[in-house]
Amino acid sequence: MTNHLSRRGVLGLGAGAGGAFLLAACGDDGPNPIVNGGGGNAQPAATSYAGPNVALTFWNGFTGGDGPVMKALVDKFNAANPNIKVAMNVYEWADYYQKVPAAVSTGNGPDLGIMHVEQVATNAARGVVLPLDDLAASLQLKEADFSPPVWRAGVYNNKRYAIPLDVHPQGMFYNKKVLASAGLDPEKPPTTNDEYLAALDKLKTKGVQGHWASPFPFTGVQQFHSLTWQFGGQLFDEQATRPLFAEEPAVKALTWLVDLVKKGYSPKNVAQDADAIAMQNGKAAFNWNGIWNINTLNGVKGLDWGVSALPQIGTQKAAWAGSHNFVQFKQKANDPNKLTAGKVFINFISQNSIEWAKGGQVPARKEVRESAEFKALAPQAAIGSQIDNLHFPPSVPGIPDAMATIDTAVNEAILLRKEPAKALSDAAAKATQILAQNKKKYGA
Repeated sequence: MTNHLSRRGVLGLGAGAGGAFLLAACGDDGPNPIVNGGGGNAQPAATSYAGPNVALTFWNGFTGGDGPVMKALVDKFNAANPNIKVAMNVYEWADYYQKVPAAVSTGNGPDLGIMHVEQVATNAARGVVLPLDDLAASLQLKEADFSPPVWRAGVYNNKRYAIPLDVHPQGMFYNKKVLASAGLDPEKPPTTNDEYLAALDKLKTKGVQGHWASPFPFTGVQQFHSLTWQFGGQLFDEQATRPLFAEEPAVKALTWLVDLVKKGYSPKNVAQDADAIAMQNGKAAFNWNGIWNINTLNGVKGLDWGVSALPQIGTQKAAWAGSHNFVQFKQKANDPNKLTAGKVFINFISQNSIEWAKGGQVPARKEVRESAEFKALAPQAAIGSQIDNLHFPPSVPGIPDAMATIDTAVNEAILLRKEPAKALSDAAAKATQILAQNKKKYGA
């Protein structure tokens, strides 16, 4: 799994730089006009394609271990559909989010692509991606076929612009050997706040700092998101007109993370990725990380590890997650054959997403997620058990830029440079300005 700004995965929330690349690449301050029939719903979607031969370009950012998995699915589709040839181009996510709007604006964009869910509304508002309501209707796809938060995340201005392929939630990874050395049951990881803190106390008596608090988006900011929702809070109001992450639930969430450092459960000044490496090397017991970590840990020789849903620290179950979504891009000229063939491709990959799951994902499609084959993928199934407790940012244009202010607050607080309430308050003031700017830029 690779991050849409850098290495490995899914920065998902807090992807301000990705948003900045996107806006700069578009080259103006308002929505792109729909030209030459490129916007609006395309022809009614079909489940099969019987038209003339077409060639489709499919862009994504799967530069890690997930790339070969998607390439194999593309090859499988091409073999089953001789009149459709899909060519896959892969870029680093940062490059991808810069290249796509620029290519679309010149009429040279790809036909199909993948977007992280928080990028969909921005691209919809700028006329980069096309509505897919017809595809959902023709395939009779509905919320119950996925899960409410995943399905709703692809809607902007009452139109669907994305079909979810997967979700990649945060889970709790743990080193079984370290737990056993502290007298803890390695087959029964903690599930509540009391159990978790008790485990950290036991580990501390053995000289182990059990949970390394990261001040970086990977993984500290994501943990802060999870905990804010667990304490009953939200990051923004539903329409993203104002930030809510400086209110009491979020302050509790960030305070909980900061207390890991203050109470000695975590070292100070944890470096990027050091929390994950510490768990692998037996220096820590727990690491709250994304599902992409499964592939990493499978490659660590001799490591006895497990993974579960996040423990419930607050008043309710919740977890951060990202989601890859299929989109179709605006074209200089509307080609009904290409649009129909593209929808057939999206449907095919969605239906065959069990193969994608094997690469370290949770399929968005419920029928795949509930299959015996997926349940046999024990780590993915454990993290996937959180499917209805996942949260995504509001489907509002420019939201990644406002989310980026949270990164700074978490960093300042966990590095003990500011108290949690002050760090969040300062960040919320900046986010308020960004939200107001976005409203002017994209419209109410």
